[in-house]
Amino acid sequence: MYYLDHNATSPIRPEVRAAMLAAWDVGGNPSSVHAAGRASRAVVEKARVQVARLAHVPADNVIFTGGGTESLWLALNGAVHGALEVEARITRLFISAIEHDAVRANAHALAERAAGLRVETIPVRHDGVVDVDALRNMLRQGKGRALVAVMAANNETGVIQPIVEISAVAREFDALLLMDAVQAAGKLEMERSSPHVDYIALSAHKLGGPQGVGALALREGAPFAAQFLGGGQEMRRRSGTQNVPGIAGFGAAAELAVDNARLTALRDKFETGLKEIASDSVIFGRTAPRLANTSCFALPGITAETALMALDLDGVMVSSGSACSSGKVARSHVLDAMGVDEALSRCAMRVSLGWNSDEADIDACLAALKTLAARARARVAA
Repeated sequence: MYYLDHNATSPIRPEVRAAMLAAWDVGGNPSSVHAAGRASRAVVEKARVQVARLAHVPADNVIFTGGGTESLWLALNGAVHGALEVEARITRLFISAIEHDAVRANAHALAERAAGLRVETIPVRHDGVVDVDALRNMLRQGKGRALVAVMAANNETGVIQPIVEISAVAREFDALLLMDAVQAAGKLEMERSSPHVDYIALSAHKLGGPQGVGALALREGAPFAAQFLGGGQEMRRRSGTQNVPGIAGFGAAAELAVDNARLTALRDKFETGLKEIASDSVIFGRTAPRLANTSCFALPGITAETALMALDLDGVMVSSGSACSSGKVARSHVLDAMGVDEALSRCAMRVSLGWNSDEADIDACLAALKTLAARARARVAA
C-alpha cells in the first residue's frame, strides 16, 4: 500500500506513539492537586511549550482544543463575541476564497447568529495567492472593525500565502487577523508570520500526531470569549478535562523536524514523471510558492472519481482535495476561485507527502497513473 494523502492525515509517528503511551501510564486528571494529577498536568504543560515553539508564540497563549476545526471556530466566535466595546466591535468578516470549509461554513453560521456581522470573500489570483490589493480596497470601504481570515498554506494546492504582507494591510485598517496554520505548521517556518497574527489555528494529525487534538494560539490582548464553560481548564478559555495522551502526542509531533529538501525532491520527481506520462497534465499553483509536500494536478479527460478508484485498486492512496466531505468527490471551490474551468476542475487530484514518504511511493503512483493514462488514450483511439 502506498500512502500519498498526508494533507488529509499523516500516519502517527513512532515517537508520538511512545509519548502517548507514556502519558496513559501517568493517569490522573491534570486539574487534581494530588501526585497523579500534578504528573498529568506536567505532561500537558510540557506539550504546551512544545507546541508554542512550533507556532513561535508564548506558551501561555496556547489553548488545547479538539482539533483544527474547533480551533478555527473558537477564534471566529471568540473574536466576534470578545470584542464587546462598541468602538472595537467586529462587524465585518473577510475570508479568502480558498479557505477551508472549517472557516467558510463557520463564518457564515456565525454571521447568521451575530446581528450586524457580514461576511465578504477576498479573491485570489489565478495562481491561488490572495489578492492583497483587493483586500486593501475591501477594508477601505464600509465601516466597522474587521476580522480577516487567511490560511498560511492551502490544503489542496499547497500554495503559500503572503501572511506578513496581509498582516500589514490588516494593521493599516485596525483589523484582526486569523491564520489557519493547520497545513503550514511543521512545514513552513512560522517565525516571521506568527508575531503579526492575532489567532493561529493548529492541528496535530497533519504532523504525524494523533487525530482529535488541536490548538489555538492567541496574541496577548486579542479579543476572546470562551465558548465552553465549566471547570475553567485551559486558563478559563476552553473548559473540559484535557485529552492528556493526545496532547502529549501533539507535543511530541511538534518537535519532530520535517525534511523539506527531501520532500521537495520527491514532489519534483513526481511532477517531472507526470509530465512524461501526459504532456497535457496540469499542475495547479505551480508558479506560486508552495508547500514542499503538495502537488495538485489534473489529467485532462480523466475525472478524479475515476482516477481515485483506479489508483486505489493499485494500492495507491491519493485525494481529490479536501478530505472532509463525507467521501464524495466534489468540485473544488479552491480551483473555482483560481478560475479553473469546471471540466478540468473535476479531474483534479492531490498527492501530499509526509514523514514516511519515499521514492517507492512516487514510483508506484506514477506507474498507476501511466496505466490509467494509457487506458484513457486507448478508449479515445477506439
